[in-house]
Amino acid sequence: MSARPSPPRAAALLGAPLLGAVLLALGCEVDLERMLEQRKAEAYEASSAFADGMAMRTPPAGTVPALAPTGPEELLSGRSAAGYVTALPLLVSAELLERGQDRYQIFCRPCHGAQGDGETAVARSMLLRRPLSLLDARARALPAGAVYRAISEGYGLMPSYAAQLAVSDRWAVVAYVQALALSQSLRLAELPEELRREAEPWLR
Repeated sequence: MSARPSPPRAAALLGAPLLGAVLLALGCEVDLERMLEQRKAEAYEASSAFADGMAMRTPPAGTVPALAPTGPEELLSGRSAAGYVTALPLLVSAELLERGQDRYQIFCRPCHGAQGDGETAVARSMLLRRPLSLLDARARALPAGAVYRAISEGYGLMPSYAAQLAVSDRWAVVAYVQALALSQSLRLAELPEELRREAEPWLR
């Protein structure tokens, strides 16, 4: 003889309405509607449970959102006690540059262009102020932390991309922008011999 199923398993086998009918037939009191009406306060609702009459409470000091990025100040803000960081706080690798290129093509290219020169249809339509060329001497002189801050907080007419780009992705874009600017200004003779031999056939 099989054992009687537990209530959760019985609900799965019979379904809530049928289970309720069975329990009622056995003389059990069942309240299947109890979850529809709960004693709780909705966001921005008044509440008599607190002296200020507000249901929403200020989080305790020092708490952070569960999904908030964590790490050293240099990584999260691009700044240190001395000012903007000049070197990326992440290891620069081929994978990081590839990720930066991918994010740049999606979020930055429409305004700044594939080469970073700001020559795009979108940029030409911005009559109030065109995007800064990333190849410009002023842009190239910016420390890495300043570029990161522009991506994170916005700059001029450029909005913040913090919602679209995670911290690591923002630094990946910074790394790619630096590589892009370098690629547009580096002389052939300045390349290492192996790279120079590889590049020479493309310039003939």
